Amino acid sequence: MGERLIDAQYQKSPLPVLRAARALRFMAPGEKLRVLTTDPVSVADFRELCAQAGHALIASSETKGVFSLSLKRKEETP
Repeated sequence: MGERLIDAQYQKSPLPVLRAARALRFMAPGEKLRVLTTDPVSVADFRELCAQAGHALIASSETKGVFSLSLKRKEETP
């Protein structure tokens, strides 16, 4: 299973998290999504999204002003 990518660089909050939330709705359980953003506010937005929706924020990093966030879609519960 690969990793999907959303390049949301130069988009202001809340657009990066809204794009990710929409993509996650159509992804398979356990599938990974990586988002690139330049808006530092987005990092907190993604933490909140994961806390509320049950997804996992598995990695985050910043290089030269570009934040890379890796999320894992929540597993389905029976």
